[in-house]
Amino acid sequence: MTWCEVTFESLYATPSRNGVYKSKEHHGSGVPIVNMGEMFAFDRIGNQPMSLIQMSDAEMEKSGLADGDLLFGRRSLVEEGAGKCTIVRDPSGPLTFESSIIRVRLNQSLADPEFYFNYFRSPVGRSKIQAIVGGAAVKGIRGSDLKEIKVHLPDLSQQKAIRMVATNYDDLIATNQRRIGLLEDAARRLYREWFVHLRFPGHEAVSVVDGVPQGWAAGKAYDFIAVLSGGTPKTGVEHYWGGDIPFFTPKDSPDSFYVLATEKVLTDMGLANCNSRLYPKDTTFITARGTVGKIALAQKPMAMNQSCYALAPKSGYDRLFLFLAIREAVEHFKQVASGGVFDAIVVDTFKTIPFILPQADVTLVFGDKVRPVFEQIETLLLQNRNLAQARDLLLPKLMSGQLDVSSIALPEENAI
Repeated sequence: MTWCEVTFESLYATPSRNGVYKSKEHHGSGVPIVNMGEMFAFDRIGNQPMSLIQMSDAEMEKSGLADGDLLFGRRSLVEEGAGKCTIVRDPSGPLTFESSIIRVRLNQSLADPEFYFNYFRSPVGRSKIQAIVGGAAVKGIRGSDLKEIKVHLPDLSQQKAIRMVATNYDDLIATNQRRIGLLEDAARRLYREWFVHLRFPGHEAVSVVDGVPQGWAAGKAYDFIAVLSGGTPKTGVEHYWGGDIPFFTPKDSPDSFYVLATEKVLTDMGLANCNSRLYPKDTTFITARGTVGKIALAQKPMAMNQSCYALAPKSGYDRLFLFLAIREAVEHFKQVASGGVFDAIVVDTFKTIPFILPQADVTLVFGDKVRPVFEQIETLLLQNRNLAQARDLLLPKLMSGQLDVSSIALPEENAI
């Protein structure tokens, strides 16, 4: 199937526009503004929490956002951020965008916004964006170059059919993400019910003195957590890298509880030549330098670098209890870590964080209760990874016209 190519500008409903820049006194109230942080974090933007900026009606007329608008990252410190495409979907109210972003509003009688959103996140569209990226320390694109790139133009019915295939995958991923959020909230609530509000099974028969149930103890995090270090093998030694052992670093910190995969992987020789051991599944990692206090649970055995700690329970405490206890206390860690030349958590930090130490058998009962929730979260995360991989394999062929969409089986929702 051969599609004609047209200049991107020929599909515009209005000229492209850079976002707004205002001094500090205009920030803090008014209209939500899309910043580069949202561009990096979300493919679709509409109702996420955002910073606010004061805008007049005339300014909103020029620089407001509407459903279906495409946003392109105009400047970025990393090359993959320059020209990144995001779509505005179902905003609940007025919305604007910052000066590091270019808005493109398409003529929807010619161009389906979702089709072109997928087009620009496929290798076909990304290659066209990368061809116009310039700059040294800061990478960027210009609206004057963006409008001149050549894009494929299927007829509108084909665009919508192709969009439906990709959208089905995205919708299932989004549904699973909502389920994951609910499950994670349920796990946190159960932890707080038992160990913050002290309504654990049998609590009615246990006396509490100074906030500590009988048989429990007031202590510090270090009293029940073993704090274990990591390390990095030499980066220039080729046979240390590229194996099948996940190597966790702060960059791998997930949005969800579990980290499924890591950017770097070690060989057995690489593991033998660094200061990290292979930590088992359900080990809690905490980032300790730079961006501190990111908490992750290993979905499979992993090694880690020296910017993190692996945490293991002492005295038979349950691993999932430990993970949720650390998440509950993470703000304490961040407060203690702040104020130096750079933020850092050290082993002695764990000796300053107050903890009520339950009886170990209570944490084991808790672990049995909460483990099915974690298993569902893990299953949904793996499903999402598989859905994303299938979508990403399809996108290049869909966006180049190599596949007839009528022959593609859509993904089915999996019951949990």
